[in-house]
Amino acid sequence: MNMLDITEAKYIADYKFEIVFENGETGVVDLRAYAGRGGVFSRFADLGYVKQAYVNKDLGTICWPGNLDIAPETLYRLSKSSL
Repeated sequence: MNMLDITEAKYIADYKFEIVFENGETGVVDLRAYAGRGGVFSRFADLGYVKQAYVNKDLGTICWPGNLDIAPETLYRLSKSSL
């Protein structure tokens, strides 16, 4: 699968984001599972932190303060598995 950059991300509620990929496809991802992964993702236990997401155009994905990101291909897969 070719990597598709994320061009937009909109916080919906809880741990859910609506994302738009460069090919125009959209999807909703639920990142709740990341809160229990520990390590760098332990910051996801704070929903206030999760809401600070932004799209980094250079990386083509969603990022959070402190250089935390999730690969766009992972987000694409998650957006399709929630259908």
